[in-house]
Amino acid sequence: MVGIGFGTWAWGNQLLWGYNPDLDDSVLESTFQQAVAGGLCLVDTADSYGTGFLNGRSEELLGRFLSAMQPEHRAQLTVATKLAPFPWRLGRRGLVNAFLASQRRLHGCMDRVQLHWSTARYAPWQERPLLDGLADLVEQGAVREIGLSNVGPRRLTLLHRHLKDRGIPLASVQVQFSLLAPGPRQHGGILDISRDLGVDVLAYSPLALGVLARGPGWTPQGLTPLRTGLFRRLLPASESLRQTMVSIAEARGVSQVQVALNWCRSHGTCPIPGLRRPSQVMDAQQALTWSLSADERTQLDQSSAEVMVRMPDNPLQSA
Repeated sequence: MVGIGFGTWAWGNQLLWGYNPDLDDSVLESTFQQAVAGGLCLVDTADSYGTGFLNGRSEELLGRFLSAMQPEHRAQLTVATKLAPFPWRLGRRGLVNAFLASQRRLHGCMDRVQLHWSTARYAPWQERPLLDGLADLVEQGAVREIGLSNVGPRRLTLLHRHLKDRGIPLASVQVQFSLLAPGPRQHGGILDISRDLGVDVLAYSPLALGVLARGPGWTPQGLTPLRTGLFRRLLPASESLRQTMVSIAEARGVSQVQVALNWCRSHGTCPIPGLRRPSQVMDAQQALTWSLSADERTQLDQSSAEVMVRMPDNPLQSA
C-alpha cells in the first residue's frame, strides 16, 4: 500500500482558504512538524501558491520549516514543488529563473520539480521546451527528480516517452482524484497508464476541498464564499456517498476522512491532502495504519459512481 503525503495550497491562500499570517503561521509550523514526525512521506507546494501579494508564501513558509529540521529527518521527506508554465515563460530556459526563485524560498530543500500544468490546450509548442529545461536541471544535478501535474493519459504517454528517450525517469504525475473526482480510475485512464509506465500518481484534493470530511446533514458554515458555493452544490449531491463513508468509518472505528484517503490509496495513488491544523495530521497518520477491504472499496466505488454532481475539472487538465 502506498503512503500519504500532504499539500500546502492553503498556506498563503486568502481567497479560497482565508489564510491569516498573524493567526496561521505558528499553527502551520506545528502542523508541519507533526506531519513529518508522523511519517507522511512527501510535501507538495508550488511557486504560484499564495494569493496576491502573498504569492510564493507557501514555499517561503515551507522553506523556513524545512531549514529548522535535523538533516536525518529532512532526508526522509520528499520535497516537491511545481513551476507554473505562464505564457511569458518560454523556451528551454523559460523556467530557470522560476526554479532559482523557488530554490531560494525553499532554502535549497527541493527534491522534485514538477510542471504545474500542461499547455497542450492552448500552447502545445510551449510545453516540450519547458520540460526539456527541467530535464536539463536533473542532468546538471540541480534537482533529483522531475514530475508532471494536470496531464491526461495521452499527454503523459507522449511526455514520458520524450523523457525516456533522454534517459530521464519521470517520478510522478499529479491529478485531481477523489470519491467526487473519480475520473482517473476509468479504464484506460491515467491510473492505468501510470501503472504501466511505472509512474507514481499523487492524488490532489482527495477530500474534495473538505466536502468528503463532512457528515450527512452538515450545512456550510465558517467557509470562504468560494468554498461555500462549492459546498452548496456538492453536499446535497453526495449525501448518499457520505453516508456510505460514515457507515464504513463507524464499523471500523475510524474517521470519515481516513476512509476518503484510504479509498485513494486502494486505487494505487498517494493522496496529498492539504493540512492546516494538527488535528488533520492525526487523521492522515491514522489512515496509514489500516486499509480498506475489497468489499469496502467496491461499496465506495459504486456509491461514487452514482453521484451526479462532481468536483469541477481543472480547466488546464490535458487529455
